[in-house]
Amino acid sequence: MTSVIDPKAIGKPVRPRRHVRTLTGYTPETDETGKEKWPRGDENVWKEGSRSVNTDVSSVTKSIVNHVQTSLARQAYNLDNLGAYQAAALSVRDDLILNWNETQMHYTRKAPKRAYYLSLEFLMGRTFDNALLNLGLKDQYREGVTKLGFNMEDLLEQERDAALGNGGLGRLAACYLDSSASQELPVWGYGLRYQYGIFQQLISPEGQQLEQPDPWLAGGENPWELPRLDVSYEVRFYGTAERLPDGRALWQGGQEVLAVAYDVMVPGCYTKNTNNLRLWESKPKRGFDLNSFNAGDYEHAVESSNSAAAITSVLYPNDHTNNNESRDRSQLSYTHLVGKELRLKQQYFWTAASLADIVRRFKNIGKPFSEFPDYVAIQLNDTHPTLAIPELMRILIDEEEIPWGKAWDIVTNTVFYTNHTVLPEALEKWPVPLMEHLLPRHMQIIYDIVLHDEGFSCKVHRQAVLLKSTVLTKSSAVEKKFPGDRDRLARMSLIEEGFPKQVRMAHLACIGSRKVNGVAELHSDLVKTTILKDFVEFEGQSKFSNVTNGITPRRWLDQCNPELSALISKTLKVDKSVWLKDLDRLKGLLPYAEDVEFRKEWAAIKQRNKERLAHHVETTLGLTVNTNAMFDVQIKRLHEYKRQTLNILGVIHRYLTLKQMSAAERKKVNPRVVFFAGKAAPGYYIAKLTIRLIVNAARIINADPDTRDLLTVYFLPDYSVSLAEVLIPSSDISQHISTAGTEASGTSNMKFCLNGGLLVGTVDGANIEIAEAVGENNVFFFGHLTPAVEDLRYQHMYRPVPVEEKCPALAKVLDKISGGMFGDGGVYEPLLNTIRQNDYYLITEDFDSYIGALEMVDQAYLDKEEWIKKSIRTTANMGKFSSDRAILEYAESFWSIEPVKVT
Repeated sequence: MTSVIDPKAIGKPVRPRRHVRTLTGYTPETDETGKEKWPRGDENVWKEGSRSVNTDVSSVTKSIVNHVQTSLARQAYNLDNLGAYQAAALSVRDDLILNWNETQMHYTRKAPKRAYYLSLEFLMGRTFDNALLNLGLKDQYREGVTKLGFNMEDLLEQERDAALGNGGLGRLAACYLDSSASQELPVWGYGLRYQYGIFQQLISPEGQQLEQPDPWLAGGENPWELPRLDVSYEVRFYGTAERLPDGRALWQGGQEVLAVAYDVMVPGCYTKNTNNLRLWESKPKRGFDLNSFNAGDYEHAVESSNSAAAITSVLYPNDHTNNNESRDRSQLSYTHLVGKELRLKQQYFWTAASLADIVRRFKNIGKPFSEFPDYVAIQLNDTHPTLAIPELMRILIDEEEIPWGKAWDIVTNTVFYTNHTVLPEALEKWPVPLMEHLLPRHMQIIYDIVLHDEGFSCKVHRQAVLLKSTVLTKSSAVEKKFPGDRDRLARMSLIEEGFPKQVRMAHLACIGSRKVNGVAELHSDLVKTTILKDFVEFEGQSKFSNVTNGITPRRWLDQCNPELSALISKTLKVDKSVWLKDLDRLKGLLPYAEDVEFRKEWAAIKQRNKERLAHHVETTLGLTVNTNAMFDVQIKRLHEYKRQTLNILGVIHRYLTLKQMSAAERKKVNPRVVFFAGKAAPGYYIAKLTIRLIVNAARIINADPDTRDLLTVYFLPDYSVSLAEVLIPSSDISQHISTAGTEASGTSNMKFCLNGGLLVGTVDGANIEIAEAVGENNVFFFGHLTPAVEDLRYQHMYRPVPVEEKCPALAKVLDKISGGMFGDGGVYEPLLNTIRQNDYYLITEDFDSYIGALEMVDQAYLDKEEWIKKSIRTTANMGKFSSDRAILEYAESFWSIEPVKVT
C-alpha cells in the first residue's frame, strides 16, 4: 500500500493554514474574573522584547541601519540613494505596523460599526513623506538620514508612485482614506493591486501619445504593503447556476481563481489610528500544469496562471468604447470583446473578494445577519463596484440561506452609492449575454430584483429568465404609483432593451442602496433632475443628497508646499498639527492680506515654487522655463468635456494675436507660461489628437523668436500625483473649463486654490462652491450656464450656424491648424470636425467668453499687490473643502459610524 492522490490535484497550491482567530486582530481569552489571559510563553519576556514607535533620532538611525544590514544585506560601503530609501521606508513601515496592529486589535475588541470604501482606483501618491508627516516624525527622520550621510530630498525622489489609479476618482478615494484615519473613523478601503497600473505615457517625435506598461513594482518588494498570503478567497467565473426548490441556487463549474490580499497601512495624522487599504491580487487556483508541460503543450501548462494573472495586470483594460472615438462602431473586434470581458471580470473579482472578507469579519463578531447593517456600511465609489449588490444577495441567499425579502432588506440598508457623472454615455452598462456567460448566478439575481415585487414563483422566474422578454421591465410598485406610464417603466428598468440588451449599473446601484449622493451641489441637483429623476420621483427626495468632494490638506498643502505651510503656522501662531485637522482656521489669514511684509513672504514662496517647477522641467525635459512669467496650469485626464481643446485653441489665438502686435504693444503684454499634463485613454482617438496638437503647437510657439519671451507652452508627460505636487504650488492661475453641467465636482480646482492659485473656469461642478467661499471677485468665470446647454445642442443639430459666422476668432484658429501651421493639418481634421460639425461640448459658444476671461486675468495680474491679496484670500477661505469635513458627513449622515480612538 501507499498514499494516493487525485491526479487533478497535482499542481494545485497547498492551502495555507488559516489564522486561528481572525485574520486582522484578535480578542484575547479571559479568565473567570474577566482578566485577559496571556496566550503563550512568559508574558514578561514577550513584553521586554516588544518595541514601540521610534520617537528619537537615535532609535531612527538604529532602525535604518538594522534594515540596511538585515533586510537589504548591505553595508555603508555599498549603499546608494535607492538602498537608503528602501531601508528608511522599511523603518517607517515598522512604525506603521505597530500602530496598525494596535488599531486592528482595538477595533476587534470594541466591535464598532465599520465602513468599507470600495473603489476601483486609489491614487495614493508617494507614501514616505506622507507617512512621516502623519506619524509626526519628519524632523527625526530628516536628522537621522542626514547623520547617516544622505539627503532626505534625494531619498524621497527614489519612491515611485503606486500605479493604482488614473484620475480624480482614485485621488478622492485616497484623500478619504487619509481623512478617515485622521478623524479616527473605522474605515477600510478595498481595491485591486494592479501590476502595471494604467500605463506609462510617452510622447513620440510626431507628438503622439504612446503607452507602455508602468512596472511600478519592478524594483522588488513594495515597502508600503504587507502581503497577507494567509488571506485568500476563491472567486468563480462562468459555469452554470441551477435554481433549487428552496429559492437558493447552485453555482458550479467554470473557472476559479484565488484573490490574495495585500494590506497597505493608512496612518492618521497625529493619532495612533492606522486604517487599512486591502488590495487584491489574482492568482491561479491551479498552478503550473506539469503534465501538459511534459507532454510538450507549453502554452497550456501556463494557461491558467496567465488567465488568472491578467485580471489584476492593468487598470481599465482597453475595450475601445470611449465615446466619440473615431472608428467604425458597426464592427466589434475581438480585442473589444476580450477587453470588455476582462473589465467585468476585474469588477466581480474585486467585489467578490471584498464581500467575502467583509462577511467573514462580521461573522467573527457572532451576531445574526439581521444585524449586519448595524455593523457594516459599504460605500460604492461610482458604479464600478455595483456588482457588490447582487454578490451580497448571493452570499445571503445561497450561502447563509436567508429568505429573499430579508436578504434584500439587509442589502438595501447596508450599501450606499456615490454617483460621479451625469454623462449618459459614461454610465456603465453590461451586455446581458456577457453577464449570463461570465456571471450566470448574478444575472439570475438581477432578473429576480426586477421581478421581486411581483411575488412570482421560482418557476415563473426561470421562464422569464429564459424568455428575457420585455416583461422584465415590469415593476408592480412603479406601475401602481404611475399607472399606464410605460415610458417611465422602460426608463427605470434595470434592463435596457436593444441588441444586445444591457444591464444598467447606475440603476442597480440606485435601487440597491440606502442613500445616493452626488459630489457637488450642482452635480447632485443634476443627478436628481436628469439621470435619476424617475427614481427621485418614485422613492422621494430623502434618499438623494449631496456631499461635496474634499481634499486632504496634509498632502495638498503641507507636503507639496512646505514653505507655505510653515508660513501659515508662524502667522496663525498655531502648530500645524492643529490647523491641518481644522482647516477653517485658515480664515485667520484674512487680515494679513493687508500686511505688506506678509505679502512679500507669500509672493517669495510662490516664486520659489515656480523655480522648483522650472528646475523639474529642465532636469526631465531639458527645457528652460521663464519663471518671471505668469504660470497657467491645466492638469486633468484628457477628455472632450474637460476641454483641453478649448485651452490649446485659446493659446493659439493668443499666439496669433501676439504675432500681429507691434514691438511696442508686446511690451505691455504679461508673459505667460502654459502647462498641460494628463493622460488620454489608449482607445480615445480624439483625446490623443488633442495631446498631439498641444505638443506640436508648443514646438512652433516656443521656437518663435518674436513671441517666446511672452508665451511658451509645455506638455509634461506621464502625469502623476508626484508631478501634481510640483505643479500645483507654482500656479498663478489654473483652468477648470468643462462644459457647464458635465464636471461632477473636480478636486484639482480645490488643490490649486488651497495653494493660492486663482481659478479660471465655467460655472460647473465645485467651481461654484469655491467661488461662493472665496468670493466671485477672486475667480474668473466665463461661458454659458447649465440650463442653456441642451438648447444650444439642439440648435447645433437642427439650426447649425457656421463657425465663421458664430465665432470668427475661433474660425481663424481652426483654419491655421488645418492649413498646416503646426504640422500636417489633415491629421487634426477629425478633432476639428467635432467643433465644426456638431460641437457637442460648446467650444464655439464659449470661445469668445473664454478669451474675455483670460484678458481679465491679464488685466488683474498687472496689479501685483492686489493679485497677491486675491491669492491670500483664496487660500484663507478654502476650509470647507477639506476631505475631513466630507468624510465626517459620510460618517454621520450616511454610514452612522463614530470615531474610535486608539490610545
